[in-house]
Amino acid sequence: MSMDSIRAAQVYAQVAKAASEAPRTDQAMELAKPDFGQMVTNAVEGAQSTLKAGEAAATSVAAGEASLIDVVTAVSAAEVTLETAIAVRNRVIEAYQDILRMPI
Repeated sequence: MSMDSIRAAQVYAQVAKAASEAPRTDQAMELAKPDFGQMVTNAVEGAQSTLKAGEAAATSVAAGEASLIDVVTAVSAAEVTLETAIAVRNRVIEAYQDILRMPI
């Protein structure tokens, strides 16, 4: 091993030791946890904004204010978003039905 590799390994070991010895507070642990409800909310809001953008683009092309390429792109994105939302909904319904069929 070269001297640079040895020095890098020593520095890495020191940093790893310091990180493991640092106390983690409850607040830091809570921030590290993913929040499923927030993830769902963000996904729904993102889908809603994409669908609204597609609708706005279609309206603007009807008024002659937008290019056709921009409208096709926005409408395609809205269509993919809607199909994804429907697929997720269907999987959630299937999972719920599977849970209902489980023996008690």
